[in-house]
Amino acid sequence: MGPLNGIRVVEFTGLGPAPMTGMLLADLGADVLRIDRPQAAEAMRSGAPGPHMCEGRAVVGIDLKSEEGRETARDLIGRADVLLEGFRPGVMERLGLGPDDCHEINPRLVYARVTGWGQDGPLAHTAGHDMNYVSVNGALHSIGRADGPPIPPINLLGDFGGGTMFTITGILAALVERQTSGRGQVVDAAMVDGVSLLMSMVHEDRSRGAWSDERGTNYLDTGAPWYDVYECADGRHLSVGCIEPKFYRAFLEGVGLAEEDLPEQWDTENWPALRERFAKVLRTRTRDEWGRIFEGTDACVMPILSMEEAPDHPHVRARGSLVREKGRIMAGPAPRFDRTPGGVTRGGPLPDIDEVLRDWGVTD
Repeated sequence: MGPLNGIRVVEFTGLGPAPMTGMLLADLGADVLRIDRPQAAEAMRSGAPGPHMCEGRAVVGIDLKSEEGRETARDLIGRADVLLEGFRPGVMERLGLGPDDCHEINPRLVYARVTGWGQDGPLAHTAGHDMNYVSVNGALHSIGRADGPPIPPINLLGDFGGGTMFTITGILAALVERQTSGRGQVVDAAMVDGVSLLMSMVHEDRSRGAWSDERGTNYLDTGAPWYDVYECADGRHLSVGCIEPKFYRAFLEGVGLAEEDLPEQWDTENWPALRERFAKVLRTRTRDEWGRIFEGTDACVMPILSMEEAPDHPHVRARGSLVREKGRIMAGPAPRFDRTPGGVTRGGPLPDIDEVLRDWGVTD
């Protein structure tokens, strides 16, 4: 049933972090009802392919430009615990569905808003994408190799790390607080804020002189030769992350190098020479040969698998972290719960909208 069983969510269809938030809430057992444009909702209910992250939860088509449609939306909002939206600031207010309007209908409503820039500030009404939201807080500047440009980390960091994860955090925190106050509140989840918080450890290291603002020169950004990726004999790659001395020694043992013949691990002046030694020896075997050598050790060495290979890794397969379903690769629920486990809500037919609306107490 999931730990969020009994929590009702009205989700206004959006992009990126908003539907991912709805997907996670549904996987954790919440009853999520998604509002979309009438034609889009009908197409999905008829079986037309739709966004992966929008699957698995009921969808109802409502024309929010009409007063009748807005009244229907208000009816659903009055029955919900959570409202989730990812529009630019002001859009919901212009529809008459802003926080003040909705809290008049439902004072217990948790009103979650996820945007790139937040609900206020000079950039609040400016368009943007993941790469922009990680540009102004030092995050993108810090990702990449020395003497190379910043490397966008696809959209994992801004959209889903800074956006979805902090929207979920805000929703759950507001639901807990509501148990005491009896009142809902607005959750303003901005990707620029979330990513800034994710950078906390890096800022802390820099404040005490343990991190350089020069990209690719630090112990976690490919500056250190023992925290990097290496090409193997077959052109595939390994990840090496042996920071601690005992893990570093296990790595050296696996590759057949004697610690006394090498520069000291944290001697940054000799990191280029150490990297050259590691690169040379790791090119002598294939990725999977190294994988077998390091299997079961604490050397912190792992084969870098392709997206196609990943579901077949023994650990990933055992936990169901990734599963193949009807020719697609899908992620299992996370995190895990011992008494109230969640489940994957994607991949199957959409819930019957008439039955869902009856459960919500909505008349024909």
